[in-house]
Parts: sequence; C-alpha cells; structure tokens
Amino acid sequence: MINARENIAPMTAAGAPARAPEWLVSPAPVAYPEAVSIMEARAAAIAAGEAVELVWLIEHPPLYTAGTSARMDDLRDARFPVFQTGRGGQLTYHGPGQRVAYVMLDLKRRRPDVRAYVASLEEWIIRTLAAFGIRGERREDRVGVWVRRPDKGAGHEDKIAAIGVRIRRWVTLHGIAINVEPALADFGGIVPCGVADPRYGVTSLVDLGHPVTMDDLDAALKATFAEVFGPLAPVRS
Repeated sequence: MINARENIAPMTAAGAPARAPEWLVSPAPVAYPEAVSIMEARAAAIAAGEAVELVWLIEHPPLYTAGTSARMDDLRDARFPVFQTGRGGQLTYHGPGQRVAYVMLDLKRRRPDVRAYVASLEEWIIRTLAAFGIRGERREDRVGVWVRRPDKGAGHEDKIAAIGVRIRRWVTLHGIAINVEPALADFGGIVPCGVADPRYGVTSLVDLGHPVTMDDLDAALKATFAEVFGPLAPVRS
C-alpha cells in the first residue's frame, strides 16, 4: 500500500514525452469487452512507438469486474454481467454516472516506478475532488480514495473513487473510476474491493451534496492531470 504521506513527484520527472497525451471522451456508454480491446491495442501501439499516450474518459453500462485478487465469494448478487480483468484489485462496479478514466502512459519515458504511478493516480483524484470542496484521503489499509462521513457515525468513511492498474511493457492500462452520480444501490451486489466492514461504504459527488455534472468533472480531471502528470493535448470527442 502506498504510504499516505509519500511525496508525490511529477510523473514527468525522468523526462517528459515528446508529445503530450491525447484525450478522448466517449459520449455514450462503451461495452466493457470493446473498451478493453481498444485499450490493449492502443497500449501496444504506444509501447511500439506507433501512437501517443492516451487518457480515455468513458462510462460503462452496469457491470462488475473482477481483478486479479478478486474473491468470487464477494459476489453477493450477480445482477449484472461479471467480467474477469487483468487489472489489479478485487471486485468493483462500473455503470452510468461513474466516470472511468483509462490511462495509457509510457512509464519508460516518464518514471518507471509502479508505486509512484499509483500514488500519482491517487493524487490526481484527490486534487480533482478538492476542486469541488471535497477532501479525499488515502488509507494505508484500503485501496482507493475515501471521504470521512461523521454524519453516518464515528469512524465511518465512504469510498468515492477506485483505482486498478495493469502495466505491460511499461505502458499503463486501466486506471481510475470516480463516482459522480451512479446508482449506489448497484454496489450492493458485491463487496466493493473486498472491504466488508460496515463502517466503510460507497458515495458519490452528488450523494455528498455536490451537483457536479460529468462535464464539470472532466474539466477538473484535465486541469489536475496537468498538475500531476504534465501538459495536455487538445481534447477531441
């Protein structure tokens, strides 16, 4: 687990790429197998020097994914399709109202340090949430980004963002998921990320009282990405 107090150095520390990453926003939900196929093809092209890095912002139809550490007894109710995936982590939910960012960066040309990369993803999420007045925090014993919920009881915290990555030939795959306004009840079909303690739940920006749109979040993601990872290329849809 990343130390919550780790100093976050820019991922361009080892030398910035010749070109800034491309950004792509998909306006409609993308089926999970299709997204993985596109992501893997792009990552292979990046590794071969045939394509620039990419940050792909999408939503999925309702589904569950099982990471490499998933325990299938954490699947309480398979109300949606379940996909095995090569990312790290356990079971998680994706669906409308959740912004998924698939991040394909060439760490050889940035900083070939997996721990630093994961810490940078956490920092990216935390800075994005801060743009809306939300304090997101890391936890030593729990993956993702959390917010304190004293309104739900002493010691209660809710997860607002998940992280799951895979690295192939030093090119990153998968990425982050931030809850904007998903159907939080849909997380009930699983033990999200294997965290069963009743003190820890799931929340979203809207659930916290922030009427943020997907466009609002995307704008903040792009601004804070530049702070953590370097400058951006123009967006295309």
